[in-house]
Amino acid sequence: MITVIEQSVQARLVATAPKVETVPVTLCYDRADPFAVRMSFPAPATLEGVEVAWTFGRELLEAGLDCPAGHGDVRLRPYDTDRTSIEFHAPEGVAIVLMLTAELQRFLERAATVVPPGLEHLYLDVDHSLAELMRDPH
Repeated sequence: MITVIEQSVQARLVATAPKVETVPVTLCYDRADPFAVRMSFPAPATLEGVEVAWTFGRELLEAGLDCPAGHGDVRLRPYDTDRTSIEFHAPEGVAIVLMLTAELQRFLERAATVVPPGLEHLYLDVDHSLAELMRDPH
């Protein structure tokens, strides 16, 4: 049984300069963290020159395909009929990427085969998580 979904997609970095650069991005969904998705950017696309990954709610991604969603570090909204805008807010600044909505929808459909939306709570290992929190660090 598949427990992790990874999908490579292209993202356009939106900057103040007129040049818009396309970078490969990896989307990941793991049944072990059923409420979240992870989006990883390769080192050449980041200010620090190291791979950067953002983790945020699957529900946020779903909602942002249809209407503006998010008020924190990650915000999504439809850009036009074919693309979705994703904003990443960090102390260093804001990064905005445009992604094809169809690719994001396909990723969400694949993730739904691993854990159907609304059933995430059935896949949480609460006992293990609680044990990790209570574990003596010494």
